[in-house]
Amino acid sequence: MKAAGRGYDALVPPRRTGPQPVVVLPRLRFQRGPVIVLGPGKADLLEAIGRAGSIRGAATALGMSYMRAWSLVRVMNAAFRTPLVRSVRGGTGHGGAVVTPLGLRVVVLYREMERAALDAVAPGLVRLKRDLRR
Repeated sequence: MKAAGRGYDALVPPRRTGPQPVVVLPRLRFQRGPVIVLGPGKADLLEAIGRAGSIRGAATALGMSYMRAWSLVRVMNAAFRTPLVRSVRGGTGHGGAVVTPLGLRVVVLYREMERAALDAVAPGLVRLKRDLRR
């Protein structure tokens, strides 16, 4: 298994010179049946499309294939009342994609829920840290 564009060393954890802090990373996933309609990867993809202005550029930035990125966009667009991403084919600007106003609202709401989840588990993390090796 190779990390996209970073080689094998990206998969090997660095040597620890001292205790590493314990952090909480909330990973919220919203499912309809077996399909994840929104999760951390899809939120990252929406943000990357907003920055890159294209699905291909976003996929490259995130180290995923264009087909995988396009597949995730199709899942999201099908799950919401209106599309989260609109694409433009070809032309002089070689096409591109934009995150719609609904897509922007969805990302903001998702990130707010991530922060709320982190805040909710913070007291438990304090208690858990007491029992961890230092």
